[in-house]
Amino acid sequence: MSGEAPASTRTKPGRKAAKVEAPSTLTVGFVLVPDFPLMAYTAAIEPLRAANTLSACRLYDWWHAAPGGGVVRASNGVTILPDVEVGATARDADWIFVCAGGNPAEFDDPALSAWLRDLARRGVTIGGISGGPYILARAGLLDGRRCTLHWEHVPAFEERYPSIEVVRSLFEIHGDRITCSGGIAALDLMLNLIERDHGAGLAAGVSDWFLHNQIREGLSPQRMDLRERFRVRDPRLLRVLGAMEANLETPLPRATLANLARVSVRQLERLFHDLLGQGLHRHYLNLRLDRAHQLGRESSLSRSEIATATGFASSGELTRAERRRRSQAAASD
Repeated sequence: MSGEAPASTRTKPGRKAAKVEAPSTLTVGFVLVPDFPLMAYTAAIEPLRAANTLSACRLYDWWHAAPGGGVVRASNGVTILPDVEVGATARDADWIFVCAGGNPAEFDDPALSAWLRDLARRGVTIGGISGGPYILARAGLLDGRRCTLHWEHVPAFEERYPSIEVVRSLFEIHGDRITCSGGIAALDLMLNLIERDHGAGLAAGVSDWFLHNQIREGLSPQRMDLRERFRVRDPRLLRVLGAMEANLETPLPRATLANLARVSVRQLERLFHDLLGQGLHRHYLNLRLDRAHQLGRESSLSRSEIATATGFASSGELTRAERRRRSQAAASD
């Protein structure tokens, strides 16, 4: 390959080359909450590094902070040493992303909340990754905003913050708030931001760099389609499965579900046994128990509140259902 400049960029004799201004550097702060998900953090920061490398410009700079200072440990045990203290005003930032995992409902740091509010007042774009939107909501930074977060945190978040609109998307850019569901979705978010700021060519180059052959839009779904999750294609059963997942707090009667499938209750039961290997009631009950377990792990709701949110008349009824499932699982081993 010749090192000669393309004809369109050569300077004609006697004419000075036009001065090309280097793009300004955008500074990104990452606030890592203990037990943060390493994959989501890496998927967010690595595209910035790649953009710098491929453009041969310092398009992005970044720093890290952590509540309480000192090293911060990811959920897999990897540790990172922050270089900025929470509350510091000496370091500038254009964007700040709070990256959290584990059980963000139980994390409460007034100093971090106050710092994030102060940064927002100064015009910094504030974002949350995976469970990070939980931290933003606690600080009052998502009031009147649309947001997303990892699907595992959504039920507890909606119980805690019913007035905040949650969209089950990969990421949401809503003015000066950015929220991301985490995982590999953080890569798609950053690719979209790189494209917005520096063009589709660079974003495509970064995507290729990471063997990511499709840049997904923010509104793409987080989870696999029901067809893929359950390996079924029957449209009648798929309609019922979708209705079940959308109605866990007030379970739908079998007759209502059969009407959705446009079959009799007996035919619907046969579909469940033939295609899913278990009855309609057992499948619905397992969905509710799984949600109850998730709320117990991801929220600070009481047992009675969890029972109500998953369609059980009382915490005692929930406990008995959990015991029966454990007994049945042990008997089948």
